[in-house]
Amino acid sequence: MKALSGTFTGEVRALLQEASQRAILPRFRKLAKHDIQQKAADDFVTVADRESEEIIAAGLARILPEAAIVGEEASHADPSLLDRLSGLCWIVDPLDGTHNFTHGAAPFGIIVALADAGETLAGWLYNPLSGRFCHARRGGGAFIGEDRISARTSGLEPPVAAISLLFLDLNERQAMASHIAPHYTVVDIPRCAAEQYPRLALGENDLSIFQRTLPWDHAAGVLWLNEAGGKAARPDGSAYRVDQHALPGLIGAASPALWDDLAARLASLV
Repeated sequence: MKALSGTFTGEVRALLQEASQRAILPRFRKLAKHDIQQKAADDFVTVADRESEEIIAAGLARILPEAAIVGEEASHADPSLLDRLSGLCWIVDPLDGTHNFTHGAAPFGIIVALADAGETLAGWLYNPLSGRFCHARRGGGAFIGEDRISARTSGLEPPVAAISLLFLDLNERQAMASHIAPHYTVVDIPRCAAEQYPRLALGENDLSIFQRTLPWDHAAGVLWLNEAGGKAARPDGSAYRVDQHALPGLIGAASPALWDDLAARLASLV
């Protein structure tokens, strides 16, 4: 299966382009009020999310019928679908960065991963506006389009850190502000994992801390960054698994050394 997953990239790319062209881009900055619903505080879903997921799910079922499909929107409607994450499955974020999309802003993207037994085998991240297509296969390297890439740091001191405070409580935010932020140049997060992971490999951001670790946000990006020679892992150093998505905390870094330094700082807060 690991070798086979590498043969799907062309088909997945065409599928993500189709979803972008049919469901997403025609609605960018053209959403009506009835096209947007609120799932939770500051968490939206649009007609573009749902239509994109339908297109992608149908296409993935043709590519590898034996794999279950775990889509973000389908799982929100039926949480029992998350049980499929322990087996062979496709994981789909049909419109990552919906908050940005609903406000007529970039970035936003589409993310798909293929996993088995809790481990990501392959991942694909697509930017509908720029056409940037990031992909990786376990043990096969990380690519943007046809070009193999190696993670690079920003080269800045202090290193650049994109730190999300969205899902931290007050004490955690205060600890982050007083003990972590002073050691870094802190920048805004893009609110889009399909954008954040490339930033960690392309010299724009050096580090990022994620609190929520939902599989549709992170399965593909974690694999892609690790295959590029950066490092993404739980704060205790353990590997990210898609079937442990309820666990909080994930660090992404442009290099293992930067990851080690931030992990040590976070450990000192405990």
